[in-house]
Amino acid sequence: MALRIRQFLASALVIGAIALPSAASALDDSQKAEFGAFIRDYLLANPELVEEMQQALDIKKQTELAKFAKAAIGSNADAIFNAPTDVVIGNPDGDVTIVEFFDYNCGFCKRAMSDMSAIVEKDKNVRFVLKEFPILGPDSLAAHRVSMAFKAVLPEKYWEFHLALMGGDVRADEAQAITIATSLGADEAQLRQAMTAPTIEAAIRETYELADALGMSGTPSYVVGDEAVFGAVGVDALMEKITNVRACKSTVC
Repeated sequence: MALRIRQFLASALVIGAIALPSAASALDDSQKAEFGAFIRDYLLANPELVEEMQQALDIKKQTELAKFAKAAIGSNADAIFNAPTDVVIGNPDGDVTIVEFFDYNCGFCKRAMSDMSAIVEKDKNVRFVLKEFPILGPDSLAAHRVSMAFKAVLPEKYWEFHLALMGGDVRADEAQAITIATSLGADEAQLRQAMTAPTIEAAIRETYELADALGMSGTPSYVVGDEAVFGAVGVDALMEKITNVRACKSTVC
């Protein structure tokens, strides 16, 4: 019996098809103990199997997340790509849209800003949408409120504001954002009044809901075509997805 257990378990582990509950239910207590000890010994002797199993699990989770996000993009396309409170960089009539969810205090977002600039410079037919997604604490939330108010008060100078706040080497908060806004000509009283607009809270809440639907928990995150892209993946990866969307309406052809 012990030999059969060893042969069965070794084969099952190798092919990745072990079913512990059903196998264990056919054994008595002493056999279960031997079964458990063999599993432990086998895995200690072959630790690479644990890594392989984790990799397989990660791939499975990524595949499920991609399907989940793709469905969410289809059912929330207008809110993702065409929200009136979002800013469009590049060609407003571009044939491919990239949506970036960002936080002003995200270090990766600061570095990814050059990716956005490179893409819109290289490809004159890309529409790049900035979606304000303050997730890094109260300072971020306050800075984004100022940003959205500035956008309403002086939309023609928003890009200058965005570059200054995103490119700063201090933590973005309300005071820092207002300092930049007033230096660009905004009236502080008017700006503070605009910060209380219900549309700002509604837009932030909608972005949180979209991010949750898409499975996004960090910044930067992107939506390109039918795919949610997590992390600062770089210019080349994003350009490849743009090319595929043009070729086959999907990021993977």
